[in-house]
Amino acid sequence: MLVYLINRTFQSIAVMVVMAVIVFLGVYAIGDPIALMISPDATQEEIAAAVARLGLDRPLHEQLWVFLANAIQGDLGVSFVHNVSAVTLILDRLPATMELAFTAMLIAILVGIPLGIIAGLRPNGVAGKSIMAGSILGFSLPTFWVGLLMMVIFAVKLGWLPATGRGETVELLGVPVSFLTLDGLSHLILPAVNLALFKTSLVIRLARAGTREVIQQDYIRFARAKGLTSRRIVLVHVLKNMLIPVVTVLGLELGSVIAFAVVTESVFAWPGMGKLLIDSILHLDRPVVVAYLMLTVVLFVAINFIVDLIYSLLDPRVRLTGESS
Repeated sequence: MLVYLINRTFQSIAVMVVMAVIVFLGVYAIGDPIALMISPDATQEEIAAAVARLGLDRPLHEQLWVFLANAIQGDLGVSFVHNVSAVTLILDRLPATMELAFTAMLIAILVGIPLGIIAGLRPNGVAGKSIMAGSILGFSLPTFWVGLLMMVIFAVKLGWLPATGRGETVELLGVPVSFLTLDGLSHLILPAVNLALFKTSLVIRLARAGTREVIQQDYIRFARAKGLTSRRIVLVHVLKNMLIPVVTVLGLELGSVIAFAVVTESVFAWPGMGKLLIDSILHLDRPVVVAYLMLTVVLFVAINFIVDLIYSLLDPRVRLTGESS
C-alpha cells in the first residue's frame, strides 16, 4: 500500500508540473491585455511603463521561469484588473462554488443511485423504463435552458424560490456558507438542482449498468439460495460491488462540476468562480485565468488521488497491482 501511495504521489506532482507549463503557455500566448487596460490616448512611454509593471516586457521563457518559481511558493501572480493576488480572488469565490458543487453532487447521488438500482432490478418494468427515459431527457436538455425555465416557473410564476444570488450566509469554521440559513437554502435549491440534472442522469445510468452486471454474478445466486432477503442482497451485496465503478466516475465528475459550473453560476448570478472567470477572460486578466486553471488542475489531481485510495479500499486488487508494478 505504501509503494502504491508513493507512486500515485509522484504521478500527481508530475501532472501538475506539466499542466502548469501548458496552462501558462496557452494563456500568455493569447491576446494583449495592455490594449484593454490602458487608454487609447496613452503615450508610448505610458504603454512601456505598464508593460514593464506587469512583467510583460520579459521573454516568454523568462516569464515562465518566474511563474513556476512563484507557483511553488503559492504565488500565481497579481490580477491585472483588481491589483490583488489572483489566488486571493479565486479563494474568495471558492466557497460559493464548492457549496453549489457539493450540493449538486449530493442530490445526484441520493437521487441517482436508488433510481439506477430500481431500473437495474426491473429493466423491463414500467418503473425501469420510465427512469431510463427520464435520464435520457436529463442528458438532452441544455443546462442554461433548464435553468431559465426553472426560474420562470418557480421564481416568477409561483414565487416559491428566489431566482438569483446566494442569500444570507453564516460562518462555518471561518468559511461563509448559505445552506445553514433558511434564506440561503432557498437561494441554493434552484442552481443546485439545475447543476445536478445532468449528473443525476449519469449516475442513474452507471448504477443501472452496475446493478445489471452484479445481479448476474454467482455470489448473488448463492445469497438467494441461502434464503437472504431481497433487501439484504441489494443493500449488502449489490450496492457495495456496484459502487466501485460509480465511485471512480463520480470522483472525476465532482472535479468537472467544481471547475465548470460556469453556466449555472451565470444564469443564477451565483457569486462563485465562474463569473470571475468570465470577467477575467473578457479583460484578458491572465493571472486570474491561470490561477483558476491551476486550481482546477489541483482539484482534479487531488480528487483523482482520493478516488484511487477509495477504489483501492473497495477493491484490494488495485493495491496489489500497484505494488507489483
